[in-house]
Amino acid sequence: MKLNITVDGETDAFSIPDNMIAEARDFFDKLDADMDKGWQMSRDWVQKPTPDQRCQIAADKILSAMESDNKKLLMLMVAYILYKKPGIQGIHIATNGDMTETVLIMEPEQDKPMGPIFS
Repeated sequence: MKLNITVDGETDAFSIPDNMIAEARDFFDKLDADMDKGWQMSRDWVQKPTPDQRCQIAADKILSAMESDNKKLLMLMVAYILYKKPGIQGIHIATNGDMTETVLIMEPEQDKPMGPIFS
């Protein structure tokens, strides 16, 4: 599985093994339990982060992991985002200190087949 991450105009593709999401479920459950208590998102306290907000929080952790060269945390956060948002293609991480400006890029929806046409 792959996630394109853009930081300051530069995009890198991060791939994780298919089994990583299943193996990291305990970690994801702990992360979700922590977020269920509410989270400080830049200036605002968010009581119940949505899946999109949870991905923005994880993206902020990716930025920190990149800055500290923590590859393990980076890959866990990439896996978490792929777990939380199936169909996500990429993420543009805000570097201005406001994690709420991080943008999730979803795969375009496929054209759905039309039902039978009766004449």
